[in-house]
Amino acid sequence: MGKTYGQILKSSALIGGSSAVNVCFRIVRTKAMALILGPTGFGLLGLYDSIAELTRSLAGMGVKTSGVRQIAEAVGAGDTQCIARTVTTLRRVAFCSGGLGALLLMILCKPVSRLTFGDDKHAVAVALLALAVFFSDVSDGQAALVQGMRRISDLARMSIWGAFYGMVLSIPIVYFLGERGVVPSLVCVAAMGILTSWWYARKIKVERVATSLREVIAETSALLKLGLVFMASGLMAMGSFYLVRVIVLRKLDIEAVGFYSAAWGFGGLYVGFILQAMGADFYPRLTAVAKDNAECNRLVNEQAEVGLLIAGPGLLATLTFAPLVIQLFYSDKFGPAVEILRWICLGMMLRVTSWPMGFMLIAKGKGTLFFWSELASNLVYLGLVWLGVVTYGLKGTGLAFFGSYVVYWLGIYLIVRRLSGFRWSTTNLRLAAIFLPGIAAVFVGWYFLSHIAAAILGVTLTLLTGIYSLRTLCALVPLERFPKLAQKIILFFRLAPPNPNS
Repeated sequence: MGKTYGQILKSSALIGGSSAVNVCFRIVRTKAMALILGPTGFGLLGLYDSIAELTRSLAGMGVKTSGVRQIAEAVGAGDTQCIARTVTTLRRVAFCSGGLGALLLMILCKPVSRLTFGDDKHAVAVALLALAVFFSDVSDGQAALVQGMRRISDLARMSIWGAFYGMVLSIPIVYFLGERGVVPSLVCVAAMGILTSWWYARKIKVERVATSLREVIAETSALLKLGLVFMASGLMAMGSFYLVRVIVLRKLDIEAVGFYSAAWGFGGLYVGFILQAMGADFYPRLTAVAKDNAECNRLVNEQAEVGLLIAGPGLLATLTFAPLVIQLFYSDKFGPAVEILRWICLGMMLRVTSWPMGFMLIAKGKGTLFFWSELASNLVYLGLVWLGVVTYGLKGTGLAFFGSYVVYWLGIYLIVRRLSGFRWSTTNLRLAAIFLPGIAAVFVGWYFLSHIAAAILGVTLTLLTGIYSLRTLCALVPLERFPKLAQKIILFFRLAPPNPNS
């Protein structure tokens, strides 16, 4: 048991640590963009980013996710020939699909501009986004190799350097060009991603094998068969976020899009640490034992347990300091984003516990089931956004996100319960009983208490749950498995008893 928890914490620390460094770079980059562009320009950035992500998801055909699964499965079986064939095919497919996606965006730049902005004025900028799409898809193919081989430390370094170079080069572009520099800055970030992913992917020595045309076709078919389902899922997710911004733009204005983008960008930062760790390490591990229901259920419960312990205090802190972080992270012009952020935090807590269950469908290769569950979830989200914006204005986007994850959580739990006999462990039910009332109390406190009383309540619960989480995590993993510096900190704050053998 300790070994499994240790692996989860190790990967969470590596990916979470790299994400923390990335957050620092993103804070600098986002703060600079917010100050230079203001809410209107920031809304424009969000719309362009949505177009690029949507096209990237379509062009990528899900081969990154299916490639990770294929490589992880071959690694688990020790089949070096299969690994080599999958890697070779993955690289070729990523390059071709990225090129095709870029070409389509260039051809359709005018219709995309009309659909998004209502005119052709942004067509040239949309066409330029084709470069970002191509760079991102090729980078995803290289990252899939690193992730599938479970080289978590390289994956972390790759993420850090890509974010650093993207920040250093993109800020000056926007500073000198203003809104005209938004698209070039996105292209620049994608270009840095392809360079760093290539640097770390080249370090992995893959056996060279001669592959016949039949083998190439078979391998490509295997990648695309499951990959197209992932593509459809990713396309739905990116499409939903794109359409949300379009709904806000059409029903409200582009400044409102900036407020929504700001709340969404910060709301996903902390939870992103945990979810990235799931994708980087948990997914390949779950794939390796996909045929063993009991083992799958145990891994999902353990991942959810660690996710709750890490996410709970962080989300409480975000709820408590939402006005401050929005002002620091963006500027005092982004005040309307605060209320959206609080609703997003409620949804993120459900997201942390539902994602491990969702990974079970992918690991078991239940592509059709995964597709329909994602389709239903995104349709519910879009319907709630439209209803929320019409009824409550900008706040409705946050309400819709929370409501959609209530529906998704219940749905995915019923699916995996039927699929593998999954049940929540007693430990996770106890953690939910601790964190959910605390989060609800802090959320409601901002509406019914004075600001000082609400802040005191939030700080108190954040500290109490933070100490509880640290003590619990230290109890799950033997002290000697922590790095030396971490051991000293843990012992100094008496979060764990000293090791009698030391």
